[in-house]
Amino acid sequence: MNAIQAGGAIETVVLATDPVRVLRFGATTHNAHRIHYDAVHAASDGLERPVVMAQLQGTLFHRAAARAAGQGGTVTALSWQNRAPAYVGETLTVSGRVIDVQDGVAHLELEEHTEDGRLCATGSAVVRLP
Repeated sequence: MNAIQAGGAIETVVLATDPVRVLRFGATTHNAHRIHYDAVHAASDGLERPVVMAQLQGTLFHRAAARAAGQGGTVTALSWQNRAPAYVGETLTVSGRVIDVQDGVAHLELEEHTEDGRLCATGSAVVRLP
């Protein structure tokens, strides 16, 4: 049985992004938008440098929720909203806490930060516990 409790923290998920990882993710998901690999194009869109895809950030939120659900658990709902750019080369950490647990279902509040503490995305998840 999973030991998550209301108010408790969930295990963090960390990803060090790099140009190769982002390019490979883009190839896998058929996302060839130049803001993810071309610094000049990213700058023309007002960005400091290439950015991590929102979908890659979403996979980190899903991984955090799945870990919280535990072996045999299920992620039944997931949402996130990007709040600031996550730049290629930054390390992203998704952390969160359990809002409540009722009848084997837990509601999670999630956040993604860079290594310098900048908030890149917020989200929530619902998981069915084993």
